[in-house]
Amino acid sequence: MQKVRVSPAKDFSLAISEIAPDKSISHRSVMFAMLADGESVIENFLRAEDTLNSLEIVKNLGAKVEDDGKVITISSDGIKEPFEILDCGNSGTGMRLFCGLLSSAEGHFVLTGDKYLRRRPMKRVTQPLISIGAKIDGRENGDLAPISIRGASLKAFDYKSKIASAQVKSCMILAALRADGKCTYTEPELSRDHTERMLKGMGADVSVDGLKTTIKPMQNLLLPLKIRVPADPSSAFFFAVAAAITPGSEIVLEGVTLNPTRIEAFKMLEHMGADIAYELTDNKYEPIGNIRVKYAPLHGITVEHNISWLIDELPALSIAMACAKGESLVKNAEELRVKESDRIATVVEGLRACGIEVHEYKDGYKIVGGELKSAVVDSDGDHRIAMSFIIAGLKCGMEVTDLECINTSFPNFFELLQKITAVEFVS
Repeated sequence: MQKVRVSPAKDFSLAISEIAPDKSISHRSVMFAMLADGESVIENFLRAEDTLNSLEIVKNLGAKVEDDGKVITISSDGIKEPFEILDCGNSGTGMRLFCGLLSSAEGHFVLTGDKYLRRRPMKRVTQPLISIGAKIDGRENGDLAPISIRGASLKAFDYKSKIASAQVKSCMILAALRADGKCTYTEPELSRDHTERMLKGMGADVSVDGLKTTIKPMQNLLLPLKIRVPADPSSAFFFAVAAAITPGSEIVLEGVTLNPTRIEAFKMLEHMGADIAYELTDNKYEPIGNIRVKYAPLHGITVEHNISWLIDELPALSIAMACAKGESLVKNAEELRVKESDRIATVVEGLRACGIEVHEYKDGYKIVGGELKSAVVDSDGDHRIAMSFIIAGLKCGMEVTDLECINTSFPNFFELLQKITAVEFVS
């Protein structure tokens, strides 16, 4: 199992334009291209394991894909029954969205993933799909992959979700595009909205009124995508935390999506006292711009609202909380328990190993800010846990094990980290 040793950092000043392209938008861009009439053009696609798996699945579903290493073009004349089992790797987004896309397609499809994905719950999408006529099965009555789908005619629906999840919402929107009538999806709290924005930009009849999304079935194929994927704010946030906890430091994160549902973690870091500014540079499918983060003393906060907007960034935000003065509380975040790892348990275990007082709850934790101490932390195969505790090492030095998972979302993470501090890999 590979291990990395990270040395404490001195103050730094950087501008970074090489942040990994957005994972969520990359997944969606190749999937949605299969709904288009004509050739979709995708620039700055994230070339990480999860998103490349989605691209391979699209090929297996019959799409024509050309890739020159910089630009991907995709054209499709409909979803075809694949010869292969469709491997989503480590991606819950990939598996859940493909469930929605394939539930009304003619043919038989089997979705699987790595050992971590095969233990993540899928009933949150398979149950509502089955309720509208989808023919889906899997282990533990359709809750665990491999997931088997035989395309079927889907009924119109008025679905009220009990959880705020962009994955569930996107799955049901994709199913609604081929349902037999107008569909509505209502969520308890607004979740990330890339699917709605992108499909509307492609000409789909999707409208949003508060927490309610209304979708009318496609009458024709959609307009092709012409998109440059922005930098991923979830990936950029690791380096925002790096600057926020390292005295005298400043970083500019360039070309990041400024979608309000994606920068909540930056807003929370700002509330903690970090000096953060935003500059809008473009706004087509997504608002895009630069984020500047400067060190300032941090104080504890309570995070309990808009949890779905920052669910991926909470592990890194927890590192900032551990460095802040006073207590910080995370509530209403039980969704963390069903991510790539049980992120409540892994954050708590990791911070305790670093000498930080942490109290674990069913839906979150309380962190008492203090002095991080060097430790050995196991990522449990979770890329965000791995990178969060590597960033913690900028304060005190750190060893983190099980690093292969980082390639699922941020292949050049260490290349950028080495601009800040010394990094040593140990077999």
